[in-house]
Amino acid sequence: MTLLRKLWRLANRQQLMLHLAALWKLFRHPATPRPAKWVALAVLVYAISPIDLVPDFIPVLGQIDDLIILPLGLSLAVRLAPAGLWQAQLADARAHPDQVRRLARRAWWVLIGLIALSVTLLVAVIAALVRSFG
Repeated sequence: MTLLRKLWRLANRQQLMLHLAALWKLFRHPATPRPAKWVALAVLVYAISPIDLVPDFIPVLGQIDDLIILPLGLSLAVRLAPAGLWQAQLADARAHPDQVRRLARRAWWVLIGLIALSVTLLVAVIAALVRSFG
């Protein structure tokens, strides 16, 4: 992979983290209406969740769903928010890159929690199936 491609991926990842941090700020802002908060939360959970609608190991479709769902969800949350509030949150996220890094570290802990919850639910379902058929 060329250096230019590596830099492009890094820049896109940083832009994604910046927008996700601004979306988190939008979710936490008291002036954000409830529908925008729910959409923002759904997009954030989908972004950090290890579970996708189409698994990433499927060659093309696995990446296309992320390329479609995240921007659409982001734009829906922005449209549902009051005018100017998204721009203010995005500017705040740009002005405080340390908060973006801190949010990225927290996202790892949320991801670990989601995986633990998924495994727990899977074990509970398997145990219930074994009891009912065994």
